[in-house]
Amino acid sequence: MIAEEGKQLGVITLEEAIANAERAGLDLVEVSSSTEPPVCKIMDYGKYRYRHSKKLHDAKKSQTVIHIKEIRLRPKTEEHDVQVKIKHIKNFLEKHDKVKISMMFRGREIAFTEIGRRMMDEIKSELINECIIDQEPRLEGRNMIMIVSPKK
Repeated sequence: MIAEEGKQLGVITLEEAIANAERAGLDLVEVSSSTEPPVCKIMDYGKYRYRHSKKLHDAKKSQTVIHIKEIRLRPKTEEHDVQVKIKHIKNFLEKHDKVKISMMFRGREIAFTEIGRRMMDEIKSELINECIIDQEPRLEGRNMIMIVSPKK
C-alpha cells in the first residue's frame, strides 16, 4: 500500500486500504497486480487520467509529420520544364517534406535509361546543397526513382 504522498504504508488488508482511501476522499488504484501481494496506491484517479491525457496531447502536438511528395518526369521532358520541376522540389524541401522523383519510361524509352540517369544526375547536382539524398537513382521496373529529404 502506498499513500497519496508516496509514503509506503506496508502490507495491509483490502478492507483497511479501502477505508484509508475513503477517509482521504480519494480512490484506491491497483498499480501492480503481478507482484505478490499486489501494490495499490491512494490517488485521485480522475486527476491522474486528466494529466495523462494532457501529456499525450502535448506529445502529439510536438511531433512532426513528414509527407512524401512526388515529382514525375519522362526522358523527353524539356530543359525548362525540368527547371520548373526542380523549383517545385525546392519548395517541397523548404516545407520539410520528402520528395520522390520518378522518371517514367514508356514503350521503347526503356532502352534509353542512360538519358534518364543523366537527367537524374543533373537534378541531383542542382539539389545537392538543399537536401540529403536518401536513395540514389535506381531503376525499378519501368521507373527510375530517387528520394531526397530536407537537411536538418
